[in-house]
Amino acid sequence: MDKPFAEASERNKAPILEALRPLYAEVGTVLEIGSGTGQHAVHFAAALPQLMWQCSDVAANLPGIRLWLNEAGLPNLPPPLQLDVRQPWPPGRYDAVYTANTLHIMAWEQVLQLFAALPQALRPSGLFSVYGPFNYGGGFSSESNQRFDASLRASDPQRGIRDFEAIDALARSAGLRLTSDKPMPANNRLVTWRRVAAQGLR
Repeated sequence: MDKPFAEASERNKAPILEALRPLYAEVGTVLEIGSGTGQHAVHFAAALPQLMWQCSDVAANLPGIRLWLNEAGLPNLPPPLQLDVRQPWPPGRYDAVYTANTLHIMAWEQVLQLFAALPQALRPSGLFSVYGPFNYGGGFSSESNQRFDASLRASDPQRGIRDFEAIDALARSAGLRLTSDKPMPANNRLVTWRRVAAQGLR
């Protein structure tokens, strides 16, 4: 098979990397949820060699990710994990969890399942970063996002751009606290929360 390619991933990988670089300066291990083609993983792992970048996705996407990882041959890119947020996650805890352009593709029930699993996947004080579009105060941040949301819901009524306030509430219920909300190109955001370690938690 040919390597999969996503034009959007090619466009946004550089600005996302520059936003992640200071956030992940002291991070050693990252779990990427929904690695898609694997393009982000290869770009980030090459630029941030101190990170072990662990890809994951549903089974159907793993062959394409493997093609990207095998071609890159980077020591900090282990084989991708099969991970479906509707199922138990593979064992392991990470300094950070990253996901891009997934929350609006998942059904809301899957978003709930993702956040419910984060406390087991993140080490104390671990970071959770989400890249993608958000609504604020119940409204769209741009006309293009409104059109995008309409196209998402036309393809599947369970999809759609999520309200930041609802996602932040899920994060807080999972023991995370907002640390940054950075505007990104094309009316996207990079939002990061930090896990608040309970006393005595290891």
